[in-house]
This record gives sequence, C-alpha cells and structure tokens, in this order.
Amino acid sequence: MSLERAEILKFAVELRHKLHSQPETAWKEYNTSAYIREILTDNRIRWKKCAETGTIAVLAPEAKGRHVALRTDIDALAIDEKTAVPYKSKVAGVMHACGHDGHTSALIAAALILKENEEKLDGPVTLVFQPGEEGGHGAKRILEEGCLKDVDCIFGWHNWPGIKFGEAVCPDGVVMAANGTFHIDFFGKGGHSSQPEICRDPVLAASAVVTALQQIVSRRVAPQDSAVVSVTSFEAPSGLTTIPEHSRIEGSIRISDTLMRDRVGEMIKNIAEKTADAYGVRAEVELRKRYGATVNDADSASFMRECLKNTLGENWKSDIKMPVMASEDFSYYLEKIPGAYALIGSDDGRGHNIACHNAAYDFNDRLIEPAAELLVKLAGIDNK
Repeated sequence: MSLERAEILKFAVELRHKLHSQPETAWKEYNTSAYIREILTDNRIRWKKCAETGTIAVLAPEAKGRHVALRTDIDALAIDEKTAVPYKSKVAGVMHACGHDGHTSALIAAALILKENEEKLDGPVTLVFQPGEEGGHGAKRILEEGCLKDVDCIFGWHNWPGIKFGEAVCPDGVVMAANGTFHIDFFGKGGHSSQPEICRDPVLAASAVVTALQQIVSRRVAPQDSAVVSVTSFEAPSGLTTIPEHSRIEGSIRISDTLMRDRVGEMIKNIAEKTADAYGVRAEVELRKRYGATVNDADSASFMRECLKNTLGENWKSDIKMPVMASEDFSYYLEKIPGAYALIGSDDGRGHNIACHNAAYDFNDRLIEPAAELLVKLAGIDNK
C-alpha cells in the first residue's frame, strides 16, 4: 500500500470520529452533508444535491462501460450514547449506533482512491451519500428524484457485529427482511376493580391478544418462511383500583417475503378484532408498512462475492443464518436496479460484538480499509 493510500485511510478514520462526535438524525444531516460535499469539492469530485441532505457524486461520467452506483447511509439514531470513546457524541440523545459514520467514511476513502484512478474506470461510478435510512425511506426519495436513472447496477454493505471480522455474507436472494409495525387500541368500559362484572376490561383483552399473536408464526406461517411477530409495547395507565377505559399494544413484523407481510398484517387485524370482541371490547388496528425485503440480484451478488473473496481472502464466508431479520431501505434500490448488498463482520474480539442500535455500540475502525477496498473493486478497479 502506497503512502498516499495510507494517508487516505488515516483521513477516513479521522472523518469517522468527527462524524461520530456530531451525529444527526434522519433528514437533519445538514452538517454531515456539508462535510461530505466539502471533501468532494476539495478533491475535484463533481457532486449534486439530491433528496435535500443527500449527495450524489459521479466519477468518469463520460466513460461508456457499465454504470455502477455505490451507496452509503449518513444518518444517526435518537439514542443516548453510553460509550467512553474519546470521540463520543456531543449531541444529547443522538448517536451513530448503527455504524453509518463508518460506512460514510469508507465510501469517502473509496471515492478518493477512485479519483486517483479515474482514467482507468470503464464506466461511470456514482457515489450515493443517502440520508434518512433509519425509518426515513431515504432510498425511496433518491429514486423518486431521478438521481439514479442512468445507473446499471448498485451495491451497498453494512457492518455486522454478529459476524467475525474478516468474514461476510452476500447471498443470492433475500439478505434482510421486510418489516412493518402494528398499533392496536382497545376500548372497553372502565370502573372500580371490585366490580369487574360491570366493566369491559381492555387490559385483559389486550393480554389475550398478545398471547394469541404468538401463534401466527408457530401456526399460521410455514416453517420454511422466516418470520417474526413481536409485541414490544403495552400501555394501560390507570389507578391501582381502577379498570381503565383504554389500552394499547404495539409491535413489529419481520418477514423474508414482502408480499407475505401483508398477509401477516391481516392475520394480526383479524385476531385482534375477534379476540377483543370475545371480551366485549372494541379493537382498532393500524398497520404500517416500512421497508420491503432486501433481495439480491443473482448476477450482482456473484460479482460482489468474488470481490469479497479478493478483499477478505478465501475464508471470507460466514456461516450466519440467512436472511437476517433486520431491515434496510436499500430494498428500494433493488426493486428498481439490479444490485447486491452484503453484511461484513466487525467482531474482532476487541469489543466490536455489541449489536447495532445499542447505546454501547461503536463501529470498528478496522473495517474502513477492507470496505473501501471492496467498493473500489466493485467499481471495476483491482487496487491491491
């Protein structure tokens, strides 16, 4: 590796720490995008704004070969950081708990390496610095604004603490699940706890529904289909001697088949309404679709696996069970553009096994080099 390459990677790590200390949540990534655009400008890489806080940069725009897009996500989460790193978040209640600071820094490193080798590119390379991945449907907006209309294929990746450092996964087909949420309100008749016979108890009805919903996966979904239905919230505020008028449960759906998500949603609605009716209570169900399943194109996944092998070595394949039941808005891109998405391991035995979205999580800086190398290879340059 040349000294220049070493300097690029050192700069990328420093950038990661800077981004980590100044996190911004979805659609508020103004400073983050300003840093990105300043670096691109300083290195003579053309860019344009897309989706407000998003940035689209292009290298070798006149090249005639396959047009490749490389995507990163730039937003942070509304989580109060609990690490002790020197670059800890300076923004109360906000942190990079998913590693988007590392993803962004790796793409910046790749951008600088590709700029050095721009004349070697067979086709254009578009760099996508995407806002609003954490529930903000940023990928959808990037597509709606036509920023990728000429792209032939697209690639992305995510660090994964559940995979050993030096290993990765990039299957044909489903990588990550579709998701959705449900919100169920129960309306009964409140009263004194000593007279339950004249009340209609929404707590009891909601409790019965929580239990009944667990049977969707075990009895209504085929064992071959990956699915999760989780009740994550139960609210029924009241006094110690008072049966309330109202209760509410909320939860999430994760499933490997986007179409099956709608069927599971209908099961939730049916079970909630009919169970509530049996307890003399009325249920109102709201279902919200979030992201579809992230489904790799087979040819693109095959190419990405070859690049992973050439980057990580012959023993790069993880044995983690697939699909992962987390979700990603990269799914929007793969619904429109052939491409592939990989999960790359970060667990190096040095504390980088803490799950994403945990207040104690921190991205593994050692990932920046192989991730940048991978992205450069995906763009068509063997940069070793």
